[in-house]
Parts: sequence; C-alpha cells; structure tokens
Amino acid sequence: MSRAEQKLVVGIDSSTQSTKVLCVEHESGQIRSQGYAAHPDGTAVDPRAWTQALHQAWREAGLTDPRQELQGVEVIGAGVGAQQHGMVALDDADQPVFDALLWNDTRSAPQAEAMVADLGAHTWAQRTGIVPVPSFTLTKLAWLAEHHPELAQRTRRVGLPHDWLNLQLSGAFSTDRSDASGTAYFDPQSDAYLPDLLERYFGAVPQLPEVLRPDAVAAQLRSGWLPAASGAPAPVLSAGMGDNAAAALGLGLAPGEVVVSVGTSGTVFTTSEAQLHDASGQIAGFADASGAYLPLLATLNAARVLSATAVMLQIGLEEFDELALTAAPDAQGLILLPYLDGERTPNLPQATGTLLGLSRAAMSAGNLARAAVLGVLNSLADGLDRLRAHDVEVSRVLLIGGGAKSRALRAAAAEVLGVPVEVPVSREYVALGAARQAAWAATGELPQWARQIEVSTEPEGRWGPELRSRYITARQAHYGL
Repeated sequence: MSRAEQKLVVGIDSSTQSTKVLCVEHESGQIRSQGYAAHPDGTAVDPRAWTQALHQAWREAGLTDPRQELQGVEVIGAGVGAQQHGMVALDDADQPVFDALLWNDTRSAPQAEAMVADLGAHTWAQRTGIVPVPSFTLTKLAWLAEHHPELAQRTRRVGLPHDWLNLQLSGAFSTDRSDASGTAYFDPQSDAYLPDLLERYFGAVPQLPEVLRPDAVAAQLRSGWLPAASGAPAPVLSAGMGDNAAAALGLGLAPGEVVVSVGTSGTVFTTSEAQLHDASGQIAGFADASGAYLPLLATLNAARVLSATAVMLQIGLEEFDELALTAAPDAQGLILLPYLDGERTPNLPQATGTLLGLSRAAMSAGNLARAAVLGVLNSLADGLDRLRAHDVEVSRVLLIGGGAKSRALRAAAAEVLGVPVEVPVSREYVALGAARQAAWAATGELPQWARQIEVSTEPEGRWGPELRSRYITARQAHYGL
C-alpha cells in the first residue's frame, strides 16, 4: 500500500496524569506518531485543562501541522479512552459548575456509606453491578448537592471525562456502556440509566450523554481539529470508553486472561459473557467495550507505593529496583500493607500504610524496597483471589502499566500471583484500544492487531505461597478483612 493510500486512526488516552495521542495504521496497528501532555496534579481538576492537554498532545503527534511521517495519509477516525467515574457537571452553556471530582477523590465517602445504608449492598449490586464507594460518580453528585446546592441547581448536564472530550471533539454529548457502568446510576444488563437514583441522591435528573453501541459513530470531528483535506470525508468519532475497557480492547483480551495493571491505580480485570454481582463491592460488574462485561477490582495504591518508598530512601527508581532485586525474596519478614492513600479495594478510605515484621535483621533499605514491591503485588493478588471466589477463570496474567517496567516487580509477579505472567511489549494500550475502536467505527470491522510479549514467567512455588499466607494473616489481623 502506498503512503497516499494509508489510512490512520487516532487513539486518545486521557488519564489521571496526562493525555496521550497515538496515530495508528488502521489495518496493522502500527504506530506512526504520538504526542503527550501532562495534566494538573490533584483529585479535583477543571475539565478545560483536559481540553488544553488534548490540543497540546494532538499538535505534538503532528495532527495539526502534519509531520513528514503523516504526509499523504488520511485520518478516518478518532476515539477516546479516559479515566472513569470523574464527575463533570455542566451548566446551560456547557461550562463546568465545579471542578471535576476524580475517581481518587475520597471526599464523598460519607455519601457512599449513606447510600449503602439506605438501599443495601445487595440491591446496589443487583441494580447497577457496583456498590457505592467514593470513587463512583453518583456519590460525588450527592456530595455536590449537599455541600454546594446552588451549584447543583445550576447543573444541566452530567458526564464523565471521556464524555467531556467527546463534546469538545465533535459537539456530541455521548458515552458508551463501559464508562456509564461506573457511574452507579446505570444498569449494564439493560444498558439503561436509572434516573430514580439520580433523583433520590442528587435531587434532579440532569441531561445525560447518549449511550452508544461499541461500534457506533458518535459524530464527525469538528473542523479545526485536522487540516481540511480536499474531497476526503470528515473523520468520525467513535463512542469512546473507560480506560480499562480500552486497555482490554487494545490488548485483545481473551477469556481466562486477567489484566493486572500497575499504574497510578492498580486494576485487576478480565472479560466475561456474564455480569458479576458482588454485594461485597470489591468486584465491580462493569460493561466492556465489545458488548460483554468487564469484572474489575481497583486499588488506589500501586506504582506510587514504589515511588514513595524510593523518595523515603532518598534514591531514584533505578537504584530502588536494584535494591529490591538483591534483597531476600520475602524481604526477611517485612510486610507492607500498602494503603498509603486510603484504599478502594478493600474499601478503607481512611486507612494508612502499615509496615509489619520489623526486626534488626530485616531493617535494611533493600528489604524495605522489596517489601514495597511485594506489598503492591499482594494487594493485586487479593484481587485475583476475589475473582476466583466468583468462579472466574484465572489462567494467565497480562502485566501492564508503568509499574510493570520495574524489573523487581516483574521478577516476583508470577511467584506472588501464583499463575503464569506475561508482560506485553510496553505500549499505550488505552490509546491503542481507543484507536482500534475508532477503526471499528470508521470501517464497520474490528481490526485484529497482533499482541507482542516481552517477558514470560512461571510460578515456582518456592516462597510465594508462604508469603501470601503471611500477608493475608497480617491484613486480616489489622483490618479484619
């Protein structure tokens, strides 16, 4: 195929920390260019900052003023994958009435607790697939109504980060079932909103984004995002999706495979034909971006546990990794319950980290680094155990995310998790999944892009089972969970 005949799709990942933009060949999945822009820090962010970051990353990818590698190609579609749950409340002019409260903002913990006490965890799990915790959108709306009633009254539209970006890119106020299923006012089985829950806890039913099929076209991109192409149809915008659903689509996730993502948050998820209803609230019965379901557990503490420990030891991440690799496999008995920022799974919003097993022999920088790595892995292993308890097959783990670049974490993962672990070649899988969906919307066919594996490891059972037992005993003794 000549360069002039090549067609590209654009995948956007708007995460907690940054925006990434990929330009991808729609048939092969080969990345032709990419851009990046940072987001403001914090758990409450003005959504307009995401728009600015998207413009910056879009330009850096060469889409505004095409670079040499994009000369003569045609962009046929774009798609957005974004952090879930964040509350975007808009007024009549589609301007934010308040900063978007992100998934990791825990100020709505009292509202979440009140919701569970009101209807009961079983009812929530059956109706929405999730049990309210501070992460979910409805709890944040309830907080807004209670603490800023005048702003709640000004709210005419409510959406999520990906819905906001769809609006900026195309003018269409739209979403998909994967992202809607993380709001706590949506039923993934009927693919319908539950307005009675909004009325009950927010006091009103604002306009909500249209829920589109995974292969649907939301709209065409607005003029100005791309240079005008003579005779070429305007690129389409796909439905978009939540970040974890996008990663599953980018990886081509198959039954029995479980993704363990070690990023700002830790996530454990898989694909399923049936929705899970977990009244404990630990497993979220989300929808996926293919028409099926995405049972998922999330932790607030993942890669930041490693970076925070490195800061405490006053070393860089490379030296931290070396220390963790050379320490005793079980950190000589040091156990870190890594709940540094509170925790979502288990639901412990007020928790702090706990270091146990201190002895003179164990008190070394290497053992502390190793305990941080093992603490993160054990927390994620708890998620695998919860899936198994609901008869979900766990035959293989795909380890992704920034934390998966840690050699110490890679080396210990199979032993702690207890299953074979594959580390796919490092790619921006959320943006790649968004690009794959864009190709689906633009052509009517979901492309099959090959997955490449960088490292594979098998559990040996030498020290992992004993470590897991000690970690579980410590967690139960300290928190009763």
